[in-house]
Amino acid sequence: MAEVSFAVVDVAPEPYAVTPMLTALVAVTASSPVHAIALRAQVRVDPLRRSYSDAEGEGLHDMFGPRERWANTQRTFLWQHTTTMVPGFTGTTDVAMPLECTYDFEVTASKYLHALREGTVPLQFLFSGTIFVTGDRFAVQQVPWDRDTNYDLPVAVWRDLVAQHYPDAGWVRLCHENITALAGYKSAHGLLSLDEAIEKLIANGDPR
Repeated sequence: MAEVSFAVVDVAPEPYAVTPMLTALVAVTASSPVHAIALRAQVRVDPLRRSYSDAEGEGLHDMFGPRERWANTQRTFLWQHTTTMVPGFTGTTDVAMPLECTYDFEVTASKYLHALREGTVPLQFLFSGTIFVTGDRFAVQQVPWDRDTNYDLPVAVWRDLVAQHYPDAGWVRLCHENITALAGYKSAHGLLSLDEAIEKLIANGDPR
C-alpha cells in the first residue's frame, strides 16, 4: 500500500484561460511507485485564520454580521470542488489543479474575496480520490480521508486575476424589472451606459 501526502506549494492566475481561473501547484509524495491518481480536492475558506481591518469588516458585514458576533458567525465555508489526474511517478511529483473562479457577487466566496484589501486568503484543501498502484500486482486504494493542507493565498493574486478578466469592472445581477427600469432611466437622461446611469442615481440619491 502506498502512503501519500499532498502540499500546495503555489497558486497563481492561469494566464491563457478564457474564464477566470487559478492554478494550484500541488506536490504529491508517495512511499512506493504510483501508476496514477484520480485526485479530488474540496477547497474551503477558513475566515478565522486571519484578522481584518475596519474597512474589510464593513465589507464582510453582510456575511458575518457585526464584528462582535464573529466568534459565532464565522465558519469555514466551501469555495469549490476540483479534480485532476496525476500521472505515474516514483517519489515526488508536482501536479496542477484548476480552480475555477467567478466575480459574481451572489456567490459567497466572491463576496468574501472582494471585501479583502490586503494580506492572504486562508484556504483549506481537503484531498480525496483513487490511487492506482503498480508492483507485484496492480492494486487500487483510496486517498485517506485525513489528507488535507492549508494554503494562504495572497489577496494580490486574486486581485490580479480579477484585473486580468474584468479590468476596472465587475458583475451585479439584477431582476428583469430593475434592468428594464435602469435602461429606461439611461435613455430618458441621454446617458451612454448603464454604469453612467447608476453613477447619476447614486449622486442624486433620487431615482426619479
